[in-house]
Amino acid sequence: MKVLGIIPARYASTRFPGKPLVDIAGKSMLHRVYEQAKKCKSLHEVIVATDDLRIFDHVKSFGGMVTMTSDRHQSGTDRCAEVAAKYPEYNVVINIQGDEPFIDPEQIARVASCFNEPGTQLATLIKKITTTEELYNFSSPKVIINKLSEAIYFSRAAIPHVRGEEPQRWLYHSTYYKHIGIYGYNSAILQQITLLPLSSLEKAESLEQLRWIENGYRIKVAETELETHAIDTPQDLEKLLKNL
Repeated sequence: MKVLGIIPARYASTRFPGKPLVDIAGKSMLHRVYEQAKKCKSLHEVIVATDDLRIFDHVKSFGGMVTMTSDRHQSGTDRCAEVAAKYPEYNVVINIQGDEPFIDPEQIARVASCFNEPGTQLATLIKKITTTEELYNFSSPKVIINKLSEAIYFSRAAIPHVRGEEPQRWLYHSTYYKHIGIYGYNSAILQQITLLPLSSLEKAESLEQLRWIENGYRIKVAETELETHAIDTPQDLEKLLKNL
């Protein structure tokens, strides 16, 4: 099994323009993500995928692998598919978020390990929710899994609903998981899912993985105990820098 790590990176973020190039203690965010990904022994290669020459030149400046992609992609998955098509020797692709500068290589390896099981189509990470605040954070998607460790549904709402109990006590009556946004794809499946039209569930929740489930694809999940620190806004970065 050959595994390719791809880091989609675009400059024109609505909430944080230029985010991949922002400085974090002397290195850009993207440089830090790249270095963390390269530490993962499960990956045979790591490539940045971008549609912006500023990002392209920056990756070249620190010696990383980078390729230009179309500027018409709607998601990181679409960008990964374009790059993966150029490297048919890789049968698994890991989509590594470009806004998690301190991602643990073990988390990447956990997703890659899902493909040791024959027939795995797609994979992602989950983490147990331990606080009520986390449970009702609508920016953090939740996921329900079945007994085969496959995702049944993702939602921004707290799921499952515990009937007859006060919401503040739901954590005492059910196990809840949040979704960690790193994806793994069988390379052939990756090309298939990018051809799927926008689905009704995806549109309702604004979660692209619901399109895959709605069309019958299976998403294997691996559990992690490690926390991630995604930077979506300048305020997130400010908070992270205070803790360095």
